[in-house]
Amino acid sequence: MRIWLDGALRDVDDATVSVLDHGLTVGDGVFETLKAVRGRPFALTRHLERLTRSARGLGLPDPDLDEVRRACAAVLEAEPVEHGRLRLTYTGGVAPLGSDRGDAGTTLIAAVAASPRRPDTTSVVTVPWVRNERSAVAGLKTTSYAENVVALAAAHRAGASEALLANTVGRLCEGTGSNVFVVLDGELHTPPLESGCLAGITRALIVDWAGAKETDLPFEVLAEAEEVFVTSSLRDAQAVVRLDGRALGSGSGSGPGPVTAEVVRIFEVKAGADIDP
Repeated sequence: MRIWLDGALRDVDDATVSVLDHGLTVGDGVFETLKAVRGRPFALTRHLERLTRSARGLGLPDPDLDEVRRACAAVLEAEPVEHGRLRLTYTGGVAPLGSDRGDAGTTLIAAVAASPRRPDTTSVVTVPWVRNERSAVAGLKTTSYAENVVALAAAHRAGASEALLANTVGRLCEGTGSNVFVVLDGELHTPPLESGCLAGITRALIVDWAGAKETDLPFEVLAEAEEVFVTSSLRDAQAVVRLDGRALGSGSGSGPGPVTAEVVRIFEVKAGADIDP
């Protein structure tokens, strides 16, 4: 594996950052995960726009997007995967121990690795922890990911691939690394950004392409939904066939329901026609 680090492509063993990097010591950084398809990044422009929004939300300098694009091209040329995960990480750089930032400049890392295409269906669970929709970092894709690590580990212990969370006022929010859509009376809904959820790239494309409604929903709607699916850059739209043990989708828990199946079809057609929608 070859890694882009601060302006140059390096061998993985030489791609090292300081133990005093603020992204390591206090999680002062942002990141993006992109799907790489046949050596090309999907929806790169949208991801770079969100990287910039997240950096501004933390008070970091805007990333140099020309350099970020060069970094993406370099690692994909070095590792031209058929289907993979392209990870961009941008941190506050070397700083004193503690929350104060230093003046050494930011750190930019890009790396790519092969990743299998996700299964068509999955199981998810709900967890008791909540998203704070009033947090200073609500809706930002930061490297402060410990909450997600804990919740996802709980999902794995329950035999699921994802955990769904409410926000502090009991409204449906998102998964640890995904957005969530539900079908109610045949109509497609997803929580609004005001819920505290991440402004997912795949989420936005499905809202546009499939006409989903952004709706403030109680967390309990998951027990009533006819269909549920989760979205992310690597999942695309993935049908949930079991939620807290309840069968969903086709009714037998073996496949997606009709609305989800149509969303999957639309997404595959649209995404296949445009690598940077």
